[in-house]
Amino acid sequence: MFTHKNDILLTPIEYLKGVGPHRGEVLRKELEIHTFGDLLTHYPFRYMDRSSFVKVNSIPEDGAYVQIIGKITFSEIVGTGRGRRLVATFKDETGMLELVWFQGISWMEKVVANGGLFLVYGKAVRFNGYWSMTHPDMDKLESLSLDQFPNFQPVYSSTEKLKAKSLAGRNYVKLVQTLFSQLSQKDIIENLPSDIITQHQLMPRYEAFVQIHFPSDQILLQKAVHRLKFEELFVHQIGICKLKLNQKFIHGYRFTKVGDIFNQFYSTYLPFELTDDQKTVLREIRQDTQTGAQMNRLLQGDVGSGKTIVALLCMLLTIDNGFQACMMAPTEILAQQHYVGIKELLKDMPIHIEYLTGNIKGKARKEVLKQLANGDIQILIGTHALIEDPVVFNNLGLSIIDEQHRFGVAQRAKLWKKNALPPHVLVMTATPIPRTLAMTSYGDLDVSVIKNLPPGRKPISTIHRNEIHRAKVMDFIRHEIDQGRQAYIVYPLIQESEKMDYENLTAGYEQVKQFFHAHTYNICMVHGKMPQDEKEQNMNAFIKGNAHIMVATTVIEVGVNVPNASVMLIESAERFGLSQLHQLRGRVGRGADKSYCILLTSSKITSNGKERMMTMVNETSGFAIAEKDLELRGPGEIDGTRQSGALDLHIADIVKDVNLMELTRNVAITLLKQDPDLMMDSNRNLKEFLLTRKDKEVWSRIS
Repeated sequence: MFTHKNDILLTPIEYLKGVGPHRGEVLRKELEIHTFGDLLTHYPFRYMDRSSFVKVNSIPEDGAYVQIIGKITFSEIVGTGRGRRLVATFKDETGMLELVWFQGISWMEKVVANGGLFLVYGKAVRFNGYWSMTHPDMDKLESLSLDQFPNFQPVYSSTEKLKAKSLAGRNYVKLVQTLFSQLSQKDIIENLPSDIITQHQLMPRYEAFVQIHFPSDQILLQKAVHRLKFEELFVHQIGICKLKLNQKFIHGYRFTKVGDIFNQFYSTYLPFELTDDQKTVLREIRQDTQTGAQMNRLLQGDVGSGKTIVALLCMLLTIDNGFQACMMAPTEILAQQHYVGIKELLKDMPIHIEYLTGNIKGKARKEVLKQLANGDIQILIGTHALIEDPVVFNNLGLSIIDEQHRFGVAQRAKLWKKNALPPHVLVMTATPIPRTLAMTSYGDLDVSVIKNLPPGRKPISTIHRNEIHRAKVMDFIRHEIDQGRQAYIVYPLIQESEKMDYENLTAGYEQVKQFFHAHTYNICMVHGKMPQDEKEQNMNAFIKGNAHIMVATTVIEVGVNVPNASVMLIESAERFGLSQLHQLRGRVGRGADKSYCILLTSSKITSNGKERMMTMVNETSGFAIAEKDLELRGPGEIDGTRQSGALDLHIADIVKDVNLMELTRNVAITLLKQDPDLMMDSNRNLKEFLLTRKDKEVWSRIS
């Protein structure tokens, strides 16, 4: 992340005094520190306040970290095997503290063997009536003078392998101090334009690096953190916004008219009045496709918000302009549902629509490919089979990708290459994307949102129950079925073990059969590993009402539309993410009857789990739930996050720093409007910095 002028920061880490080849290899493997520059950007995660001390007799009871000066008077190794530990007696003039090490015993035994004066830092707890501190940070003192220590001493993340090579604690701090002894201001060139630094009162870059590692005081530390967060987010947003800006110059097909097919369907066959949100999205797409540039738009809408009818209208607009359209879905179930639903809506119109998946073979497949290539097929709906090489379009004008996070970037890109000019692209998701991810992972796409549900959708009552209430929950489901309705019972997946997944599901299936006697109620089971024909057979039995209960894994998260289903029971609900729970909840509430989502959890649920269950009970908005999910779980675990390094941040936090991210995005957009290719003298250092980052190929490609 440094320019070629900064040769010293590109120096391999083993050449830093005190490192060498063996330690350098450990730093590479454990912390991904390859160069001097990597060491500089491996920031402390907390600081020890050396200005504050306590005596043993005044250690607070709240478990806070404390710093004490005293003497080690005795040490010994006790126990054997896993219980083996080093114990040292530490005293000041007011009392005694026991120090304990379970790891690194051999090394620490040498440190404390001769006793002496030490400064210890750690969390003290009472154990058997005595104060005890496990694995404290320690510094040996020659005297009671602490002049050699800064007020705020950095603490860096570490591992056992680093500790074994004496690359932890004070030893690691010494490496950073050695690095700074070799650096000067000319080695850390300013990479932000001076007017941005002035306008936003940012600390100079060199000073920020010094203060984040060795802060003089709390105020300067905060300024350093702010500067480095601003830089990190701003540089990321420059890349994202530049990519989005360049996409406006990718030539695409121009849709010049709204023709007879669109107007006939809209005025005669549209089954319901569009919501204001749906009309707004159509206007946005209409404007995009008129410009002559390729459209890349993300349509996000809550479960049941009416994205599919918008997609259909866009396909009719495409046909009116003489082009073909396709829709790609991640599963056969969802693709078939789209095909059947859209074919029914278009049954009285002269539109040739076909369906293609991997299971369509032989003569039928050849016929579809032939008619597609000669232009007879106007709409093709299917799975990833659409992107296979033998599938050739005559003139593809629009590609719609549903539940787009299920497809990889490379898979989606294959649809671009189905024509001389790339088709317009509309990607859809029913998993609402938090504002932070919309500005980062999806920041290169224009975003449309359908927030309001169509009229007539009844709210779903969400209830949280513990395992001890299982019998009552089953009685409630039985009552709903007796009223003529149907129910889903969903089990989670344990990704570590497919065998265990299947055993859990089949055990659950047998348990459900015990509650609902087989001769009275029909129960079907669906999971991802069963043969496709069996899966479809069971799914169709439920869709047609021949099965009262569907026991399933999350394979039914998307793609199943059964208006008669009024109950969704989610087993072990604490093991699901919030957005996934919301997706599952959206499978009910599609008919005229009152619907329920029951979250069944263990009685021993964590506080985090309780908070997630209460969020589901109290919140109906998928967008609010997505924000909460991101807050509780972090970006790395959220479904739909692109694995492109976009969120590989050293210091900024896309949840906590969302306002700063929004600010840097606006600053980046303003700068690029003035100087799209960063040719101005004031932006020269910024461009040089971008071109020599680890991800420089991204900037090179888009600049």
